[in-house]
Amino acid sequence: MRQRLIELILEHSFRYAKRPRYKLASGRMSNFYFNCKPTTLDSEGMLLIGHLMYALIKKEGWAVDGVGGLTLGADPLANAIAYTFAIKGEHIKAFVVRKERKSHGTMAWIEGGVKKGDRVLIVEDVITTGGSSIKAINRARRSGLKVIGVLALIDRQEGGREAIERQGLPFRAIFTKEEIFNAYNSK
Repeated sequence: MRQRLIELILEHSFRYAKRPRYKLASGRMSNFYFNCKPTTLDSEGMLLIGHLMYALIKKEGWAVDGVGGLTLGADPLANAIAYTFAIKGEHIKAFVVRKERKSHGTMAWIEGGVKKGDRVLIVEDVITTGGSSIKAINRARRSGLKVIGVLALIDRQEGGREAIERQGLPFRAIFTKEEIFNAYNSK
């Protein structure tokens, strides 16, 4: 499953140039970029991501009520994980952390079935500096959720892990930039 998911990422989500030409969310320019949506929104990608993240959650012994993160990158991951839990006969809730508070109705930052006191994992497609994950962590905590860790599809290995760990939380990733680059270079 890991090998096939790397193949999908290289085929649909990874871009590389000799000189920096990709603008990151931080505003910094980079010579490589991961746009994971073509992989995370693909049926095969969702299947693989759901199973690999489910397995990692179980391996880590994380007992959680919900998985979610900052929309839009986290949404397909959370849904894939929740679906995988369901097909394994288990229950977990997917949730969304809004970038802006809803301006009508309940005016909630968090959407989904999670409630105060639930233990949750923050998920992220790509983590660079950790900024998006920290926003999601802070909003989840302010909503009364107990954040127990952060799980990413890809760690760009540019300080995100360390930023999460400074929040007092464990961080795990399915892949690192190094693993993706090794696969890219071996093609």
